Amino acid sequence: MKINDNTDPMNKTEEKFKEIRAYCETHANKSIEAKYARYFTEGYDAYGLDKNDTDQWKKWLEDWKNEMTFDDYLQLGSRLISTGKYEEASFAIVFNARFADQYRKDHFSVFGKWLEKDIKNWAHTDILCGMILARFPIQKIVSPQDFASWTRSSSKWKRRAVPVTFIDILKTGISVDTLLEIIDPLMPDPDKFVQKGLGWFLREAWKIYPESIEKYLIKWKDTCGRTIIQYATEKMDKEYRKKFARSK
Repeated sequence: MKINDNTDPMNKTEEKFKEIRAYCETHANKSIEAKYARYFTEGYDAYGLDKNDTDQWKKWLEDWKNEMTFDDYLQLGSRLISTGKYEEASFAIVFNARFADQYRKDHFSVFGKWLEKDIKNWAHTDILCGMILARFPIQKIVSPQDFASWTRSSSKWKRRAVPVTFIDILKTGISVDTLLEIIDPLMPDPDKFVQKGLGWFLREAWKIYPESIEKYLIKWKDTCGRTIIQYATEKMDKEYRKKFARSK
């Protein structure tokens, strides 16, 4: 006898997980998997779904709207993202991005744990930052300072998430000096993915606050990773860019 979904949420989310898993396995395509694997030097475990297949999440949201709450999707998301499968992690993120109006500070910790334990690549890190994490400071659920402890994480993806999330809050009126102070401990970070995230943030911040960012780059140019400077200055004039070259 089927257990009533309303009294057994674990059973409900596990049923949804199995439905998603079956769908992914049915629509798997090895050639698509191989096509995108080259973008992920850190590894790529995927089914190889095409764009139309991945858009299935919209139908699931509609079909399940009367039985799945945000808490259910959060539980389902944690189940999906723990598998290591690329598309299942993508579904986890897009499902939970649809409930931004229900976010609380404890949810911020849940998404932080996804980065700490389960996220495996730059793409999911950046999608999570743009679709979910940026909503927390924008909606004033957390402050930018709540990301400060993330700079000390053992997870490179959680560290990368700090500057990448900050890209989306640059135009909210937050002091850029506050954001620079928070990312400061990351500037000596040896990981290339973290450096690329920092450089990306600094490049976007430079478009809005050129004086502050150039002063910051001068401060760090001789000691931070070269990739940071490369990414941060790539939109500058070639000759102007030379002022941020290492002194030695």
